[in-house]
Amino acid sequence: MLKTILSISGKPGLYKLISQGKNMLIVESISADKKRIPAYGNEKVISLADIAMYTNDSEVPLKEVLVSVLKKENGELVSLDTKKSTGDQLRAYFAEVLPDFDRDRVYVTDIKKLISWYNILVTNGITDFEAEEATEEVAESEAE
Repeated sequence: MLKTILSISGKPGLYKLISQGKNMLIVESISADKKRIPAYGNEKVISLADIAMYTNDSEVPLKEVLVSVLKKENGELVSLDTKKSTGDQLRAYFAEVLPDFDRDRVYVTDIKKLISWYNILVTNGITDFEAEEATEEVAESEAE
């Protein structure tokens, strides 16, 4: 599921990949307006499946972090207000989700963005962060 969910630098929110054109992607806003826009090659577009969070030992894929947040919040929105919370409060919250995160390389802005993305996904009914990879693994094992 996260492979088709995109973040576009300079544009708020998350987008779902709809189609590819020559030199651009057609994306649809995940928010309520479902507005479709083009995303051109000069914009930094990244799939949520390609993002990882730094830990002291390695990197943890974003899907695993989102699953941890989902379990912590019992499928609800994050109750922490990112605009009013201090950096220490955000780090303490994130330490509950990912205890061994690298405090030097994971910035407060990264934690705010993660919480924002999680809330957008949950608000729009996207909570099955692991389903796509599980079905891909089954298809690969059946192909062998």
